[in-house]
Parts: sequence; structure tokens; C-alpha cells
Amino acid sequence: MEPASVWKERWESATLPMARQYMELATQKQSLVCLAADRPTMKQLNDLLDAVHPYIVALKTHVDMVDDWTPEAWGAFCKKANDLDLLIFEDRKFADIGKISEKQMLGLYNIASWSDLVTAHLISGPDIVDGIQSAWEGKGRSGGVLLLAQMSSRGNLLIPTYTATVAEHGSKHPGVFGFIGNGSQPSGISELRKLVGNSKLIWTPGINLATGDGAKGQRYGDPYEAVLSGSDCIIVGSGIHGKDDPAMEAAKYAQASWKGITER
Repeated sequence: MEPASVWKERWESATLPMARQYMELATQKQSLVCLAADRPTMKQLNDLLDAVHPYIVALKTHVDMVDDWTPEAWGAFCKKANDLDLLIFEDRKFADIGKISEKQMLGLYNIASWSDLVTAHLISGPDIVDGIQSAWEGKGRSGGVLLLAQMSSRGNLLIPTYTATVAEHGSKHPGVFGFIGNGSQPSGISELRKLVGNSKLIWTPGINLATGDGAKGQRYGDPYEAVLSGSDCIIVGSGIHGKDDPAMEAAKYAQASWKGITER
């Protein structure tokens, strides 16, 4: 199956090369799953990657949450992920001005040297995207920024007027890969898609086959329904790594997400 036939308008309208790279990988693997690899040690991260890589397209990381992080161990982990045809998505949620965000990308963890995607808030203005893109360019690399338009946690402050503003500015920016939407609410994803149009992707956390409320304010929605509503990638954490057989669970999410995109 060719990516253009699966993604249709999204493929034709993509404004960033990284977006088509993602769509190609998703089509090859027949999965729209990004694993939220929130594990505290390098061994746990590597073991998880070894188990689930056939069923996922991307890894969402929090590099500053790894207790035994070293540049050497992290470099080897990223190389393994790249060799397995996975995009690496550092969920840093940058929020400062462009100049500071560029320096943060090049700081201790040298995020610009290994990440393919990062998240950012637009609260400081669109210059933040320029700063992040400058960091990648300085490393001779390309990447994409996912702007937080919605969140799935209870009580978050990303109200509809803010979401609309983020969608308006982000949809016009060539450095924006797409948007983070609320995976726990299909109607919210549909509304975000109307605001965004077809030129940008929507990735959604808050996804779990066991829908409803989770711990510490998290809420969960169904993977199939999220994709039908307009999500282009489902971000799954505890629904995979919190289970006894992560590979089997990852396969279930891959199947549900692929069913959603082919029916959409």
C-alpha cells in the first residue's frame, strides 16, 4: 500500500519533509503508534524498545527523566531506534523565547543532535519555532515542532480560544510538523482538525484501550475512535509499558490505529 493512498489529503498537503517521512514509516509498519517510553533507566528503555519496535513508529522520550543517563548510553539508544526505523520525539514542551529555546536544544542533552521531533507551547509567540529550527539547522539536521493545541489532563488551561490561536499561527508556519491534540475526547480532535486543515498532522496522547480516568488527572480515549476523528498518531504509554506483555499490547494498538486510518 502506498502512503499517498492511505493518507490522501494529508500526504498531498504536507508542508514539512518530516511529515511525509512519518507517513511513509507508518504505512510500512501499518501502525500509527508512538510509544511514550517513560522508563527511568537505560536498561528498561532498551528492553522496552527491543520488545515493541515492530509495532510502533516513534518513541516519545523525556531525556531528563532517565536516572542513569550518559551521552554514550543515550547515543547508543538513539542509534538503535534509528536503525529500527523509528522517529525520536523528545517531549520537552519548550515554552521560552526563540533564542533561549535554541540554546536549550543545544544544551546539556544536545537535543538537536538526536531528536526528530519536539513539543513546544506557543505561549511566547511563533519565534519559538524559529529558534528550535535554527538549532537543528546548526547541526545539519532537519526536524519538526509539535505545538500543544490541546491537553488531555483535567483542569488544563488550553481553552478553546487559545487552541484556535495556536492552530491559526501554527498552520501557517513551515517549521511546524503538527499539533498535540486531546486523545481522550474525539469531538475535540474533530474540532482541532477543522481548525488545522490538512497540511499539518495531529498527534494525540491520552490514549488507552481502557478508556476513562487514570492517575493524577489523566484521562484516556479509545485509539480507533481517536484516529477516526482525525488523529494521525496515537501516543500510548502505560497501556503498553505498564502491561506484562508490552509487545502483545503494542500490536493491539497498532491494529486499532491502522483500522482507523484505513476506514477514515
